[in-house]
Amino acid sequence: MSQPFGSYQNEIYLDGLSGVVPRFPLLHSELEAKAQAAMPPSVWSYVAGGAGDEHTQRANTAAFQRWGLIPRMLVGAAERDLSVDVCGMALPSPLFMVPVGVLGICTQDGHGDLAAARAAARTGVPMVASTLSADPMEEVAAEFGATPGIFQLYTPTDRELAESLVHRAERAGFQAIVVTLDTWITGWRPRDLATGNFPQLRGHCLANYTSDPVFRARLGRAPEEDPRAATLLWAQLFGNPLTWDDLPWLRSLTELPLILKGLCHPEDVRRAKDLGVDGIYCSTHGGRQANGGLPALDALPGVVEAADGLPVLFDSGVRSGADVIKAIALGATAVGVGRPLAHGLALGGVDGAVHVLRSLLAEADLIMAVDGYPTLADLTPDALQRVT
Repeated sequence: MSQPFGSYQNEIYLDGLSGVVPRFPLLHSELEAKAQAAMPPSVWSYVAGGAGDEHTQRANTAAFQRWGLIPRMLVGAAERDLSVDVCGMALPSPLFMVPVGVLGICTQDGHGDLAAARAAARTGVPMVASTLSADPMEEVAAEFGATPGIFQLYTPTDRELAESLVHRAERAGFQAIVVTLDTWITGWRPRDLATGNFPQLRGHCLANYTSDPVFRARLGRAPEEDPRAATLLWAQLFGNPLTWDDLPWLRSLTELPLILKGLCHPEDVRRAKDLGVDGIYCSTHGGRQANGGLPALDALPGVVEAADGLPVLFDSGVRSGADVIKAIALGATAVGVGRPLAHGLALGGVDGAVHVLRSLLAEADLIMAVDGYPTLADLTPDALQRVT
């Protein structure tokens, strides 16, 4: 039986009897506002911004409001089971932390990746650790404790460097590889363009590259001796416009489960399955990469149908436990949270991240209790109704 995630509210109420109120906000809107005040403007712009006029970013969040969960009574949902299996990883809940390329500089100490990993250890919520990290992946993985970790690969143009990154992830103990497909080039982001700010070009969050033996060999000197040269080399190697012809090579790099991130068209999902991937990751990158597209939630049912039994991870627009529930009902196996995690890290490091994760899980658990859905299997499309 899954953990009683809803008990987080009992802890808060009991603390209240002693005059102790929560250190961090409970509503996302308040969390977001306080995080903005806590972050440097350049970091906030990067975290909060999206592509174009940010219509797709807003649409991702608004899509959840078009669905309502239908309450079912007299089912005895005194205990709820939120446990799930994702590519052989037994998890206590379907929640996971999405890869965020500036997570490292979201915390006040500049080690947000380590803080998120420690939050994973404390909550059992797995972290998908980004290639763009302020600390090397080995140090991040060492903080996971008993919680599984997943490594996210931005595939470089240098195949030997790609192989090195994947093999390092294997040795570090990561249990799956997520390959992001929609970020070989940066989308049109007016917020960042207006300030001429791109964190990685300023040398931030490149620790996985500067610590890599292949990258260091390509550079021909220690990155710390010439940080500018290291950054320029990173920029030259970063973006690989992968094609279907590259997938057999990617599949050959590792025996770990391989998950493709950014698939939203059923035909792409079916083709990926035929080529031997182990999981599908439905995402529009939170609306950060391309404007004018459909919300990821609207693509999810078609992706699930085409996946035909493969696990489907999902993110984009998730801001609450209710959103997690709705994504599960539409067929997601696991649901990722991004921006709220960054906000929690900005406000309180590990403690802030743990608060955000526990709040999302508590709300999801309590919704299942109140509305009569004891298990994730009970959350099917029939549990939802379109809201007009």
